[in-house]
Amino acid sequence: MAVALLSAQRSKDPSTQVGACVANEHNKIVGVGYNGFPWGCSDDELPWERQGSFLETKYPYVCHAELNAVLNSISRDLRNCRIYVGLFPCNECTKVIIQAGIKEIIYLSDKYKDTDQVRASKIMLDKSPNITYRRLETKLKGLAISFIPPELF
Repeated sequence: MAVALLSAQRSKDPSTQVGACVANEHNKIVGVGYNGFPWGCSDDELPWERQGSFLETKYPYVCHAELNAVLNSISRDLRNCRIYVGLFPCNECTKVIIQAGIKEIIYLSDKYKDTDQVRASKIMLDKSPNITYRRLETKLKGLAISFIPPELF
């Protein structure tokens, strides 16, 4: 999950940074992604707004972290992998996760649980016998990363 959260920091989205990390059955990271525009689409030219007419918001343009993690994977075969995500996946990302053969979704937040997109996700997941989902349970409150070498502490 820490890798997913760290990758989220690469997102230019001013309101929601999301990251995803795919790990195989040997706990090797095979894919990482964050929410952002497709390759070649400038972060400065497309809108980041959440409200307004559809084409003037980020929604038709942004690739979600889960999609990017699957597309960026170093393996074409993601069967039996797990995906760690900061937010519970939307219905479109859930389709990608199911189709990729990922067996487990581990998420940190489900703050959009009352939206139709997340409801649809859970309907699909509950009907898919080969995939499970669970909220990360941890006692950790944070993880510090320092760019100062330990010998300088």
